[in-house]
Amino acid sequence: MASQTEENYLKALFNLANEQGEISATDLSNVLEVSTPTVNSMVRNLCKQGLVNYEKYKPISLTAKGKREAALVIRKHRLTEMFLVEKMGFGWEVVHEIAEQIEHIQSPAFFDRMDELLGNPTIDPHGSPIPDKNGKIVWKSYQKLSDCKPGDTVSLSALTHSSEDFLIFLNGKKLHLGVVIKIESIEKYDGSMTITYLKKCREVLSNVVCEKLLVEKAGK
Repeated sequence: MASQTEENYLKALFNLANEQGEISATDLSNVLEVSTPTVNSMVRNLCKQGLVNYEKYKPISLTAKGKREAALVIRKHRLTEMFLVEKMGFGWEVVHEIAEQIEHIQSPAFFDRMDELLGNPTIDPHGSPIPDKNGKIVWKSYQKLSDCKPGDTVSLSALTHSSEDFLIFLNGKKLHLGVVIKIESIEKYDGSMTITYLKKCREVLSNVVCEKLLVEKAGK
């Protein structure tokens, strides 16, 4: 059974691998806000447990066992976020920190029951996939809003980033998962988009924002 610190390392490795492929000790050090020697010590420990592949001066990677363990931590986190939103009425902008604490509960039955009460959801409140009880993840193929063209009509399905500040920004624009968006025009100079949605809403979104919104064809 992994400790809380080990689970945090596994989760960080999993997320970094999905974002950038190869992972260095420096990458982990920056994400976890600990020293590089501390990272090296923990990674060697995880290697002994068969959870990571590690050789000095080479990129770090998760083993098959490590990927499964990391996915199960992520499962607990994302199920908790969904429960907090769907059953307890929390806003999607505040659930991350709470889930960070609850994800370390070592009781599969607790999270399986949570899953059942939620109706076995496949995504969390931010559109990220929820691994099943075996650690399997079904990834969906989305495109960034920034890659769409004028005239396209799409549905907001997920986010590439879910920081509290960004989610509060989206709240202010009444943008949430499931909203159908029509791209009216795109500014050639900076890539900003004029969009319409919810019948009466019309906004100009910067390219920075559009890069963080994942969409799929409306009605898909």
